[in-house]
Amino acid sequence: MNEHVTQQRPLFLRAIAGEPVERPPIWFMRQAGRSLPEYHALKRRAGDFLTMALDPAMAAEVSLQPMRRFAYDAAILFADILLLPNAMGQALTFEAGEGPLLGPMPSLDALEGAAAGATEQLEAVGETAERVRAQLEPHRALIGFAGGPWTVATYMLIGRGGAAARADAKALALADPERVERLVDILAEATVDYLAMQVRAGAQAVQIFESWAEVLPEPALFDRLVIQPHARIVRALRERGIGAPVIGFPREAALELIEPYAEASGVQVVSLGTATPLELGRRLQKRVAIQGALDPALLVAGGPALSARVEELLEAWSGGPYVFNLGHGVVPETPLAHIAEVVEQVTAWRNR
Repeated sequence: MNEHVTQQRPLFLRAIAGEPVERPPIWFMRQAGRSLPEYHALKRRAGDFLTMALDPAMAAEVSLQPMRRFAYDAAILFADILLLPNAMGQALTFEAGEGPLLGPMPSLDALEGAAAGATEQLEAVGETAERVRAQLEPHRALIGFAGGPWTVATYMLIGRGGAAARADAKALALADPERVERLVDILAEATVDYLAMQVRAGAQAVQIFESWAEVLPEPALFDRLVIQPHARIVRALRERGIGAPVIGFPREAALELIEPYAEASGVQVVSLGTATPLELGRRLQKRVAIQGALDPALLVAGGPALSARVEELLEAWSGGPYVFNLGHGVVPETPLAHIAEVVEQVTAWRNR
């Protein structure tokens, strides 16, 4: 590959492919949104979150806003993990101070019937991807995403988020495993269509946000509801000729489950939580690329502790395939100056 082509191919894609790179790429989960004043101004004009997420012009603008402010190496589409169940017939609203609320869940038969056509209901997300990719510089990557089947299922079953809802969903998984596993299977199939559409529209990698992996510390349950559904998604994408890298984010999963996840899920990148030991990250790099681990609370606090932790992560993991990111997403109260400082520190780094 000649030097010009290498320079144009996004650093993010080269890094996760295990190619030699000058430094780790950087992007932040939830970089598009709540911490930016321009996002809040646009949301006020839109009137509500769902309108903004399903309007390609607005969603593309939100996706690009952080790319204008900071030297991130990748953009992520602005959407929501619950757009898919909404497209499958479960009503979705966003209430101020309460987050997402879902109406009664349709029957499993109805959901199964609606799954095949759900992606057609989300063509706006594909148009958003096309708009963002057209406006991004060639050296910056575009990431698409979907919610993990287990996480989306918890919202659908209970109708809301929060710790109590997650506990209720787990209780259902234990009391009625056949029903819950069928719902997860239906969502996994719908997710394949949805992610494939995003890639065809311009996404160069996709992330599966399994935000509630933390409530499944039991290996057998974690395997059935997280690892195997993710493996089916990756396998089905490959069978369709979709070669885009898949990032798996089993948020705050029990540490002893991370290596089994990396081995069996088929993902090319594992996104790590804030409690991840440095040695675990180094072991994972022998088989997959890794991403994440900076504490979002530390990004809020700033100061010498933030700079020291950034340096520690770079020192520990830059020897292998690594994407600098957070252990979860940017929180609304994060000072923009702290984001800028971390981006500058990472982009100034040079691999030894």
